[in-house]
Amino acid sequence: MSRPTMADVARRCGVSAMTVSYCYNQPDRVAPETLRRVREVAAELGYRGPDPTARSLRRRHNGAIGVVLGEHLAYAFEDPQARRFLAGVAEVCRERGSGLNLIPTTGADDDVERVRSASVDGYIVWTTVDTDPVLDVVSGLGKPVAIHGGPAFAGAHVVGIDNRASARELAARTFAGARRPAVLSFPFDRDRRPRLEIGPAPETVAFPVTRERLLGIYDQLGDPGGVPVAVVARNDRDEAAKLADALLDTGPDAVIAMSDQLAFAVLDAASRRGLRVPEDVAVAGWDDDPDADRAGLTTIAQSLFAQGRDCALIALGERGPDRPADWTATVRTTTR
Repeated sequence: MSRPTMADVARRCGVSAMTVSYCYNQPDRVAPETLRRVREVAAELGYRGPDPTARSLRRRHNGAIGVVLGEHLAYAFEDPQARRFLAGVAEVCRERGSGLNLIPTTGADDDVERVRSASVDGYIVWTTVDTDPVLDVVSGLGKPVAIHGGPAFAGAHVVGIDNRASARELAARTFAGARRPAVLSFPFDRDRRPRLEIGPAPETVAFPVTRERLLGIYDQLGDPGGVPVAVVARNDRDEAAKLADALLDTGPDAVIAMSDQLAFAVLDAASRRGLRVPEDVAVAGWDDDPDADRAGLTTIAQSLFAQGRDCALIALGERGPDRPADWTATVRTTTR
């Protein structure tokens, strides 16, 4: 038995197919009695309404934003930075009546097709590398694209702070008077291998945000050749504990961490060792996490919520930022 169609409902009601369509898509254009009759007949026939996929193709509008996560899906709910960013995206979706489609990518072979086939009106790319093939896909679909933190790509808007400038400023404040500076870093690339390196070259770093922050720190230091850099697998306070310990084993008197969560891991490790902060070791981070003020943490304050809003507006084709996002070096008691 074939499924009932809009034409079947129209014939039974004695109205046009266009009137039935209005009952589902623009009910304010239909007389209340006609609307009631069409809905009753549709229920009797088992007609469930127009196919949303076909409707989207006709309108060339899907009513959703696609957020391409360069992480596993759980990351969107576990990572404090991602949660604040996505809250900004979600607020715009609420205001505009748009849906939100989370598309995780991890470098697998099916990433490109998953992104290409998403029924969305525009894309936001969060956490990716320069050579990600997904960038070619989203830029070639003729839809608006926002890339958070970079890389810069033809046809896409990059949203985020000037990571190199903020790193340079943070290093000037954190490493003042320090003789043995050190860094607790975000992952360098998609292999996410935790390790300790000495003076790694920034050009080997695939993630743009990590690379720019490392470059800014090196700008301030001048000669980074002997600087210990511990690289974490994830932006997670508990998972970073071993790397924080390994970094403190090198005897630094000042540590810049690339997020507040990583900075908290350093503070935890310093406390376990009985080290005084900032007398024995100064510590700083990024993002001005809600717990940063309570911890007295020196940090780079930025609004990931506002950046999420900007990205969402770009993905909906409304506007693009004309300058980098705002940031401020917030100095507290964990630095000298």
